[in-house]
Amino acid sequence: MSKKPKTVRGMNDILPDVAARWQHLESEVEDLIEAYGYRQVRLPLLEHTEVFRRSIGEVTDIVEKEMYTFDDDGDSLTLRPEATASMVRAGITHGLFHNQKQKLWTVGPMFRRERPQAGRYRQFHQFDVEAMGYEGPDIDAELIIMCARLWKRLGIDKIRLEINSLGIAESRASYRDALVEYFNGVKSRLDEDSIRRLDKNPLRILDSKNPDMQDVVAGAPVMLDHLDEESAEHFEGLKALLDAAGVAYEVNPRLVRGLDYYSRTVFEWVTDALGSQNAVCAGGRYDGLVEKLGGRATPAIGWAMGVERFVSLYEACGGTFPAVAPDVYLVAVGEGTRERAFALAEALRDEVAGIRVETNLGSGSFKAQMKRADKSGARYALVLGEQELAEERIGCKPLRSDAEQESIALAELAAVLQDKLNSA
Repeated sequence: MSKKPKTVRGMNDILPDVAARWQHLESEVEDLIEAYGYRQVRLPLLEHTEVFRRSIGEVTDIVEKEMYTFDDDGDSLTLRPEATASMVRAGITHGLFHNQKQKLWTVGPMFRRERPQAGRYRQFHQFDVEAMGYEGPDIDAELIIMCARLWKRLGIDKIRLEINSLGIAESRASYRDALVEYFNGVKSRLDEDSIRRLDKNPLRILDSKNPDMQDVVAGAPVMLDHLDEESAEHFEGLKALLDAAGVAYEVNPRLVRGLDYYSRTVFEWVTDALGSQNAVCAGGRYDGLVEKLGGRATPAIGWAMGVERFVSLYEACGGTFPAVAPDVYLVAVGEGTRERAFALAEALRDEVAGIRVETNLGSGSFKAQMKRADKSGARYALVLGEQELAEERIGCKPLRSDAEQESIALAELAAVLQDKLNSA
């Protein structure tokens, strides 16, 4: 006997009941994003590895340890670990940034070879929202306020906003020098990863997940003390806009994000409801990335939200999902009824907006078909027997109430069902 096949470690099947929950929440996000004027882009799963090495940064866990990379006839290709670099690559490839401003979004699977754990998978799914060509703090505020509106719409209250500014390259250089000086003074307390990053990118040390490093990180200099005047003004402008919109936030001077392309504004929406995987939605400004990947200098900002964590947080906040079931289940018993039931089902799909119709497939007695109708979760069973067929009528039996079955003329069925669905 052969072994039962298994999923690849860290990659999950999304089964119908869970997929229905995802669909419900994904539609809420998509509606909101597009209400703010963002348009969808669909991106390939594979990119040339160099796209991520140049954008994410050589001295990051993602590039060093986590990417799925392979050789394809001499080309190094990588399954995308995130979407921002791919979005920028697509914009450059198709000339989307030439004297244009773009508000774009995408959704789909990402891949990182991490240690699988609750809330962290090797294949995971993200919404990615990006705005290119906008310089001021108003677009930063819009993207953050968009998230705040989503939480409010869905009743998600176990979440808070943390913000910081990383400044421009020149101010980060000053800050880098201060970090190097500080960390060299406590070098004996640094872990192996931090020592390796000290010379190449000391900011990455601030993003250390090692619990033994947290006291060391807490004593490090603060970026906000090294901001250039323009970045400081930009950050104050963002805070003023968030204040005006009534969006609460905490300034977290240790927030740097895990990717090298960020500059100025960075932010995270975090929660205490999901254990250690507390970041649900995060992003920031990456004004130098377009130019770094070969395009024209273009200011840009975006955020990404993990679908798995988003769904988990919604459930943790008491969120409910609409039942996914047919509105009607067609029961057909007797000669000639099966064919008429199929034709009737298609007519209802044509005439009744949004109706979900399930037809009994295969044989079965009246009792067996009614059991299937009930098990389907349908609100009504439509019963078509030989007598009903001869009289051009159909029985309509409520399955979720004690109401009596009624007989409806076939010519009036569509209108009657439309009224029932509208009044539900």
